[in-house]
Amino acid sequence: MERLSKRNLVLVGLTLFSMFFGAGNLIFPPFLGSLAGTHTWIAMAGFGLTAIGFPVLGVISVAKAGGFYQLAERVHPRFAFVFTLLNYLSIGPCLAIPRTASTSFEMAVVPFLGKGEYPAAPFLYSAVFFAIAFFISLNPDQLTNRLGKILTPCLLILIAVIFWGIVIFPPGSYGVPDVIYTANPLMKGFLEGYMTMDTLAALTFGIVISLNIQAIGVRKESVVVGETIKAGLIAGVILLLVYGALAHVGAATGGAFGSLENGAQTLNQAVRYLYGNAGLMILAAIFFIACLNTCIGLISCCSKYFCTIIPQIGYRVWALIFALISFLISNIGLTRILEISVPILNALYPVAIVLILLSFVFHNGKRWRGVYFCTISLTGAASVLLSLEQAGFALLHGTLAKLPAYPIGLGWLVPALFGCIIGLLFDMMRSKKTERHRTA
Repeated sequence: MERLSKRNLVLVGLTLFSMFFGAGNLIFPPFLGSLAGTHTWIAMAGFGLTAIGFPVLGVISVAKAGGFYQLAERVHPRFAFVFTLLNYLSIGPCLAIPRTASTSFEMAVVPFLGKGEYPAAPFLYSAVFFAIAFFISLNPDQLTNRLGKILTPCLLILIAVIFWGIVIFPPGSYGVPDVIYTANPLMKGFLEGYMTMDTLAALTFGIVISLNIQAIGVRKESVVVGETIKAGLIAGVILLLVYGALAHVGAATGGAFGSLENGAQTLNQAVRYLYGNAGLMILAAIFFIACLNTCIGLISCCSKYFCTIIPQIGYRVWALIFALISFLISNIGLTRILEISVPILNALYPVAIVLILLSFVFHNGKRWRGVYFCTISLTGAASVLLSLEQAGFALLHGTLAKLPAYPIGLGWLVPALFGCIIGLLFDMMRSKKTERHRTA
């Protein structure tokens, strides 16, 4: 098979969408809508840049570079190993995978059993949840058949049931924007999308998507890359439609009933208004499927990667290891893990954004190695210091606070630009020296 059929391409795109779309992706847009009110669509424009644009660009950049490690290697081989490892651990067993079970439990089980009334319930639920995820992830090249054909269409239908319910029976009009969305809704939305952390996931999902494309019958490497890029664009379009639908649900619900503490409560209010207590069943199914899809995708990606580091341990053993570790973390000490992991993610995310952008501006990694090295070095140093400050270690608070864009959470931006200029000058000088030696 030279290329994927349109049907198979859509299925692969749905699979990639399902891997992106977890609990956080469900919660952020409706909460944004409930708070932004009449400024919802301005805020969503900013949200779309970081929650859709960068993840899609991440998939494309990794596909073109031949892999996540190959992209990071443009900076330095040691950086590639460390950054790739930290990225997989952060979005894998140290944070994202355990959170899929704990979050889905809170939304799919607690509303029916009550909080704390059955102490063994979280343990039993997470055991079943990770067992299902483990068995489905045993064949990563078959995720298109299981996620793309079955689970994701079910998820989209259930979300549509809520969206069209709000469209047909609107509870009210959009409300007055909250104070945090009054001054600069575009930038606030941008930062909210930043917190979905999907750009980090985008750097890792390409390997599994490529496997699924090859399993369908595409063998030529250049074609696999092209089809992966197309799948990324399809996933981006679906994310845009779903995020827009959820934002409208949140804005209409918030305008009628007032904003609540988080997006989960906003969705809870919406389904109760539309369908009464039966709506809780719809919401429970949505959260369960979304979290399960993401869990399966992350276990698959992490296991494939660790097979490249320690191939003596097979893929299935790695999948079991990650499922067991995530099972334990989801039941003990998740709050402490979150306290440690969130600053790590905040340190990694700006580096991921800059690395992706560099890959589009400076295609030749060898020609522009200085640009990659200097830009990522200064971006990483700034983001690490900023994340330490967020964690309570104010090492250079007076200095960091003077950085442009610091008040809006983008203190790493100017260091990144400064590093790019330094690297660009260095590479241009090196190129001139090389040219002189050739002509001498």
